[in-house]
Amino acid sequence: MHEPENSETEFLPEEHSQNDDSQAGDFSEVSEDSSVSEVSDIADQQLQIDLLKQQLAEAQKLTALGELVGTTTHEFNNILMTVLNYAKMGMRHRDDQTRDKAFDKILAASQRAAKITNAVLGMARNRSDVIEPTDLGKVIDDALVLLEREMSKYRISLEVDLQDVPETQCNGNQIQQVLLNLLTNARQAMEIGGTIWVKLEHLAEENMNALTVRDSGCGIAQEELPRIFDPFYSTKAGPDDSGKGGTGLGLSSCLNIIDAHQGRLKIESTVGVGTQFTILLPIASEDDQKAVA
Repeated sequence: MHEPENSETEFLPEEHSQNDDSQAGDFSEVSEDSSVSEVSDIADQQLQIDLLKQQLAEAQKLTALGELVGTTTHEFNNILMTVLNYAKMGMRHRDDQTRDKAFDKILAASQRAAKITNAVLGMARNRSDVIEPTDLGKVIDDALVLLEREMSKYRISLEVDLQDVPETQCNGNQIQQVLLNLLTNARQAMEIGGTIWVKLEHLAEENMNALTVRDSGCGIAQEELPRIFDPFYSTKAGPDDSGKGGTGLGLSSCLNIIDAHQGRLKIESTVGVGTQFTILLPIASEDDQKAVA
């Protein structure tokens, strides 16, 4: 947990006698000028902090995009080999059955490539901070497409339950960034193999949509749970062989994003059993939907 901040007390001099009124007046003016200067300094510092937070968030987004480009490059290579091999097979064999099979495989591979491209371009293009009515199911689908090869590489089984929910009032790109971080953390919490459950549901009583990511990994010790959202705190020794993780900024950034959405981020974990993150986000009101109609 955060250490308590040092409390500061300002000691003011005792009131002067009436014989020293002029000096008291001078001191009052100096104190007022000093207070104004301090307030101005604090405002400038807060502005710099906010700017640095924005730059950090942008750097993390670009880092995530770079990691995905590396992953999808390998996937595109596999798709390209599939297209080339079936194209050659279709050219070698003249019978309709073989050619139809080759065309079907080429079409499926091309559709897969288009889906990956759209997901990556969507993440790269959407750089705004606009919060608007969003199809959260589509955001989740795109994130799963981007991580499909990585999950396959580590033989992770994905159990996905996306229920029909009202539109969510959110920034799709930022929530996708949160989801990619949580899914990557879940994958890293397991050795080769394991299961990740992803669920989207509507909580009518809270007027919110709930996105849950649960894994069958190593879990997090109870004494570490209160600190995992602290900046630069990490339970990992460093990046794994995929080059991800270990900075201690991922979950801190996730919490900031969810807070900015007026949502909530909950965590439950048991050592040896696994960890579950639940994101609660407000649904879009009728006024929100009319505003973008």
